[in-house]
Amino acid sequence: MSGFLPFWPEQASAYAASVDRLVLAFSALIIVLSAPVFLLIIAFAIKYRRGKPADRSHPMNRNVWVETSWAVIPFLLILIFYVWSTQLYFGLHRPPADALEIEVVAKQWMWKFQHAGGQGEINELHVPTGTNIKLNMISQDVIHSLYLPVLRIKQDVLPGRYTTLWFNADKPGTYRMTCAEFCGTDHSVMGGSIVVQEPDGFSLWLETSATDSTLAAQGAALFRRFGCSGCHEPHSSVRAPSLAGIYGQPVALNNGTAVIADAQYIRDSILLPNAQVAAGYAPIMPTFANVATESDLIALTAYIQSLATDNSRSAPIPTNIAPEGTAP
Repeated sequence: MSGFLPFWPEQASAYAASVDRLVLAFSALIIVLSAPVFLLIIAFAIKYRRGKPADRSHPMNRNVWVETSWAVIPFLLILIFYVWSTQLYFGLHRPPADALEIEVVAKQWMWKFQHAGGQGEINELHVPTGTNIKLNMISQDVIHSLYLPVLRIKQDVLPGRYTTLWFNADKPGTYRMTCAEFCGTDHSVMGGSIVVQEPDGFSLWLETSATDSTLAAQGAALFRRFGCSGCHEPHSSVRAPSLAGIYGQPVALNNGTAVIADAQYIRDSILLPNAQVAAGYAPIMPTFANVATESDLIALTAYIQSLATDNSRSAPIPTNIAPEGTAP
């Protein structure tokens, strides 16, 4: 597309090409629908200008089919674009199950990326071509918005809530990333680069950037340092729910509802432990709101996700329990 239109941004994914087709096609439709109006305005202005001897006694035309057609036809054409754009929207918000997950923390005024192998990056993101990439994002302070123009994707990054963004880049190169939400004094300099590499080059980068421990191993160290192991390990003396195999599973709560133990639930349970108490347990866990950073929470979640399945101490899920937000 950039070769056809020199001013157009580069494309580095199939999704970017689809967005460009939608934009160009919709622009063409707007031109087709609006051009006759402007052309007739010019023609009538010339024909019926002051002093021009033109017949101004045109009889009223009450043709119902004409009246209907210029309302129905544009509506149907625009409806096509509604369906087209909706498909693109839902595709963007349904990441594939096999996507390579990368954790993202935004803060004034930088982007921090954390790979599962423990590799960390600041204002730079390395990804391989031809691979589904899923970004799990959260803000440490205010609302930010990760914008990757070359991929035609953007997603708000919110404090206190995880959002996701996925893509599959197919063109190697180094491209610009930026924040598309005003986030403070230095908003304009909050940016960086996304480095798209061939799979072999990406594997080499992972090796050369390797750390002593994976993200899950870092979480395990934090799990012990914060004292979590004293309550949540299988043989601890304190009666607390086991975390083995809990990730992605339903958890019964004391209020008679159930939630899925995803990253958001784990984060909230660490920072707001009394908000969603597991069924059968007392609300005695202290908060770590002033202790754990967003990066710590990501590492702890990675560790809990890595635990082998062991439901020996997990609270059972009653068969009559209702999903959260509904009556039991």
